[in-house]
Amino acid sequence: MRPALPLESLWAFHLVAETGSLTAAAAALGVTQPAVSKRLRDLETSLGCALVRRGVNAISLTEPGRRFAEELGDGFARLQAATDRLRSASPPLRVRAYTTWALRWLIPRLSAFRRRYPGIEVEVSTSTAAVDLAREAVDAAVSTAPQDRPPSPAARRLQPVVVAPFAIPSLAGAWRPEGTLLGSKVRPNDWPMWLRANGLEGAGRPLLFESTTLAIQAALEGLGVVICAPGYVGGEVRAGRLAGLPGRALATGDCYWLSLPGGRIDAPLQAFADWLVEASAKSS
Repeated sequence: MRPALPLESLWAFHLVAETGSLTAAAAALGVTQPAVSKRLRDLETSLGCALVRRGVNAISLTEPGRRFAEELGDGFARLQAATDRLRSASPPLRVRAYTTWALRWLIPRLSAFRRRYPGIEVEVSTSTAAVDLAREAVDAAVSTAPQDRPPSPAARRLQPVVVAPFAIPSLAGAWRPEGTLLGSKVRPNDWPMWLRANGLEGAGRPLLFESTTLAIQAALEGLGVVICAPGYVGGEVRAGRLAGLPGRALATGDCYWLSLPGGRIDAPLQAFADWLVEASAKSS
């Protein structure tokens, strides 16, 4: 049996035939021009015929090279079509997360994930309820838990939960602890912890919404001061729609965690988990 032709040499020849240039083929492959030339020579040696004519500043195909390039192009096109069909048939990853984290942290970064893994689709749903990965139609879930107590054995730690207060500029400059405090029912203790950490007393009871997203919107409407992760309102602060209040941000001792099913997980979910951990480290 004849040895199989190396795929990298076949792909290099295909690119040379398609572009008519060793330089362009090398750029597409991310290698040097001499490396492409070597792959062509190796392929010609394996086939026992010349595929290209080499000039001083140009390269052209021989007649056998032209016929081979046509058939090879058809083969690569069929491979690409088969790959596209397989990718389109793969079900999306189903990820459940808190509403505000999904809207203000995950979704703005999903385009970066798709550029790296164009064949993996991610379907995001939101809920604050606990998720049972063994029984529900969910592949992974993001939630908060103490930084030293993961919510499940296979959970992977993401970014820490850090909070600080924000309000429209006219309120931020004249804020007093007895003013209206806005927060989320998911994290009702953030205001008391932040106030104690900053030595403030006399604050009223926080007005709690179903999600931090609603509390942020209420702050944008001038209803009061919202406590949330600084990254959630970075755009509004840069645009001058919200301003931070005096006092230091508080590390709550909680983290966001990615809960994964136990046992071996498939390649798409592993890729998403690794990317999410990497992106979280960059944003911390």
